[in-house]
This record gives sequence, C-alpha cells and structure tokens, in this order.
Amino acid sequence: MLKKAGFVSAVAAGLMMVGGTAFAATGDTTGTPDPTFGDAYATFIEGGGALGYGAASLVAGAYTGVATTPALILHSLEHHHH
Repeated sequence: MLKKAGFVSAVAAGLMMVGGTAFAATGDTTGTPDPTFGDAYATFIEGGGALGYGAASLVAGAYTGVATTPALILHSLEHHHH
C-alpha cells in the first residue's frame, strides 16, 4: 500500500511540473533563433534530472513521515503521561 501511495504521489507531482510548464512559452518569438539539437537535448536531460530528483524527494519525505509519525506520537505521549 505504501509503495502505491508513493508512486501515485510521484506521478501527480510529475504531472503538475510538466503541466505547469507546457503552456508557459506563450508570447512573441519573432527574431529568436531556433534551438539547436544540442540545446534541446541538454534541456531535456536537465529537466529529466530535476523531475527525478523531485519525485525521489517527495517519495522519501512521504515514506519517512509515514514510517516515523506513529513512533513520534507514542514517544510524545509517553513523556507527557504522568
């Protein structure tokens, strides 16, 4: 169950990132040179790395929060239960 929730969260975050930038390039492009293949490739690789890092961070943070929260709550109750 935890793996499925992490995967769904990562996909949702990825779609939000991709969807947010898909329509950002609207405007007047007259006079600007077309990107080269090298430029497009570098942008693709950089964006893929950022997406992967973001998804991994999201999953790791969610997993850590879900895994440690019950223990933190019990520990807190143990100290305040006098």
